[in-house]
Amino acid sequence: MNAGYGLTVRWSLEQAPEGVADQLREYVVGTSIARFMFLDGLAFKVWRMREGEWFEGTYVFDSEEERRVFRADFEPAADTAPGSAIIGSGPALVEEWEVVAIAEGPAGFRRGAGPSVS
Repeated sequence: MNAGYGLTVRWSLEQAPEGVADQLREYVVGTSIARFMFLDGLAFKVWRMREGEWFEGTYVFDSEEERRVFRADFEPAADTAPGSAIIGSGPALVEEWEVVAIAEGPAGFRRGAGPSVS
């Protein structure tokens, strides 16, 4: 058994409009979470952000093929994806990576919004 197959999609926020962080939080919590909860082959996705620096989707897929299919569908339309529309530019990085291992601690995996979302 393997731990999964990773993919990172990262946008720069350095030239993004003011208020984009709140718009991204609202989009992720209000729309995007539900979409990815039912994506075949996805083990989990984490949305990460450093305000004014970058916004990122971090994916772990069950198989290399499922990651390949997702990437092949995503990349041609990446510049018009909802995140790109909110930010005002396409991703600066789309990168595959190896998942060496995953440890779930006693607190368990969480679902839902982070502390910056009310």
